[in-house]
Amino acid sequence: MQGEFSIVVDRSEHQYAPTPWEQESWRVSALAWVAEQLASHGLRAGGELRVRLRPWSVLVRVPVEGREAVWFKANPPASAFEGPLTAALARWAPEHVLRPLAVDAERAWVLLPDGGELFRDVLAREPVEPRTWEELLRQYASLQRTLAPHAREIERLGVPATRTPDLPGAFDQLLTRSTALLPEARERLDRLRPRLTDWYAELASFGVEDTLDHADLHDGQLFRPAPGRFTFFDWGDAVVSHPFCSLRIPAEKARARYGPQVLARLLDAYLEPWTGAGRTPADLRRAAHLAWRLSVLSRAASWGRTFPDASGSGPGAERSSASLLEILNDPPF
Repeated sequence: MQGEFSIVVDRSEHQYAPTPWEQESWRVSALAWVAEQLASHGLRAGGELRVRLRPWSVLVRVPVEGREAVWFKANPPASAFEGPLTAALARWAPEHVLRPLAVDAERAWVLLPDGGELFRDVLAREPVEPRTWEELLRQYASLQRTLAPHAREIERLGVPATRTPDLPGAFDQLLTRSTALLPEARERLDRLRPRLTDWYAELASFGVEDTLDHADLHDGQLFRPAPGRFTFFDWGDAVVSHPFCSLRIPAEKARARYGPQVLARLLDAYLEPWTGAGRTPADLRRAAHLAWRLSVLSRAASWGRTFPDASGSGPGAERSSASLLEILNDPPF
């Protein structure tokens, strides 16, 4: 395939970040695998390959003769679970996710169908009211509830876990590893530690089961194949943790777009599927308040996995430390 079609490469600002794409043997093997998998489905590539290189993935858009393009993705070791996880999600909740055309778990490769229009592109093209964001959060919460009984299976696929009872230990580990923190910031985090223990215990007391947290659910990680329908993808930052930790990123994106008044509506929409089991709306809002703050732990850990750096002075350490510091800020609701 490499010699048949032209290739356009996009590195964005990561001009010097190494990826396996630079290795000719890897590149040839990957494109040959794509061609083989397409052939097994009776398909053939038919046009210019568009390659997006980032430190956290290699993504190739492959046009296909007579139908929509497909997407090849290669993950680094820290997110090698994404292909097997995506395949498992397609079995457990097919209405919410993409079904892979092929997965090579050993090499961390996955071939995905086109999911339709990105929600980000919809937002750029036409007015979108807050109720659309409410619906996507209801659908995402429904997905999380569906996946809760599979949490142990998800962990066995290699997805990291920061379960609610383990949050104090996760905080301590991150604080120890965050060598990029200034002394004043470290002191503030140290002083917060006793309160964190109480927050963890209170969050656990509401009895909401741990499940899959996408951990980076923004408008570029959502397809909107039709009005009122959403498809969730790009699970490379996923973690098994308290589900409400997922709320922060989409809510912050919507707040930036519509203003702070939108948060109450989004919160109610997301929490609606979690009602019952003796939990009051006030209980759920309090749990969401706590999880919003504690969600930074998963983000900080993800940066550390994506950019491992023994020196503690690289971009991973800096971004992990910056994420951890957000725990000091009160939630906006």
